[in-house]
Amino acid sequence: MTAEPTRQIPQEEEGAALSPGEEARRLIRQADTVSLGTLDRASGAPFVSLATVATDPSGAPLFMLSSLAWHTRNLTTDPRASVLVDATTHDGDALEGARLTLLGRIEKVAEDEAVKRRFLARHPLSRRYAQFSDFSIFRLIPEFGHLVAGFGRIQTINADEIILPEERCAALAEAEEGIVGHMNEDHSDAVALYATRLLGAPKGDWRMSACDPDGCDLTDGHTVLRLDLPEPVETAKEMREALVALVKKARALPGQGAD
Repeated sequence: MTAEPTRQIPQEEEGAALSPGEEARRLIRQADTVSLGTLDRASGAPFVSLATVATDPSGAPLFMLSSLAWHTRNLTTDPRASVLVDATTHDGDALEGARLTLLGRIEKVAEDEAVKRRFLARHPLSRRYAQFSDFSIFRLIPEFGHLVAGFGRIQTINADEIILPEERCAALAEAEEGIVGHMNEDHSDAVALYATRLLGAPKGDWRMSACDPDGCDLTDGHTVLRLDLPEPVETAKEMREALVALVKKARALPGQGAD
């Protein structure tokens, strides 16, 4: 059975208004694929391709790329790159939808099981080729971003406004495996409620597959959903408090999820 792409079902916004940097990072976290722009190694002309994307705990985009692919070969010659995160919809005027362009350099990530695990949690079908010798994890190191959050809402944002510093994500990154395991083993009913009542997904075997300062990924083995937190958290304690608040909200909503 093949997996479906990530779906982002609109959530009711709560909490403080997001800064442009936080809004940009949320778009990256929600993305399943991006348009990846590199420079053709022969001509220097722009070369745009499709790539699946995940994020590291800081929000920096991650890719699993084959050394045989043109975009990877381009990057070995010139690491400069850009990505387009497209959150527009097919309803109405697409130019009124949100999108983000990030510019920076793409670097190969040294062997890091935690980073690889986050990518595979977002793209479980990638396990089919993740062990092939030509595939590796790469990370975009952004220099700045250009956010169009809707008609007339345009911002150019420094990278340090988008990407979290290590001190704001290191503690939660260390606790991530334990949080995910605990939620699946002891609070599977809560995970089901996040999916069905907060995200409007049908009933299923919903499990948490990853978490970071901005939210959590949920999967039923086919579809991956993104559960955004109202505002970023930095510690396991803050994540627990946020998840408790969300399950209380879910239980107060009508729906057919498990109680």
